[in-house]
Amino acid sequence: MAKFKLIVSDPGTGKCVVSELEGARAQALIGRSLGDVVDGTAIGIDGNAVISGGCDKNGVPMRADVHGGAKKYIVLSSGPGFRPHKSGERKRKLIRGRTVTEETYQINVTLRKEGAATTKPKTIEQPVAPPTPVAPAKPVEKTSKKPKEIKKSKKGK
Repeated sequence: MAKFKLIVSDPGTGKCVVSELEGARAQALIGRSLGDVVDGTAIGIDGNAVISGGCDKNGVPMRADVHGGAKKYIVLSSGPGFRPHKSGERKRKLIRGRTVTEETYQINVTLRKEGAATTKPKTIEQPVAPPTPVAPAKPVEKTSKKPKEIKKSKKGK
């Protein structure tokens, strides 16, 4: 029987709640993928939630661009599972696929408000006043130097 640690984050308040899922509630998540919207009543929370991440009991993270639920070694340059120390660094790392399976230990979900705007409304910007004219800088007087005279040399004398 599946048993998960569910971490529910609420972007509105910025708080996270940890709970354990067992039995029928845990079975509702098996076979789902990262990015899927889950009905909150099936897992015991209010509203809908989006599966945003997770890992297995060994700490191998799930990654949305790897199909299935198996572990795979892939070359990473950024993102979940690898943080580069130098610009352009790449490394082969062990990653778990995006599908929730029996081996999954922790599932991260983010609450989603129904009917809420997904983007901020655009605000009308006030017209920007043109910059005030700046007085031109005083010209710098150059000291006139006479060019050095070139001595003509006579060969053989």
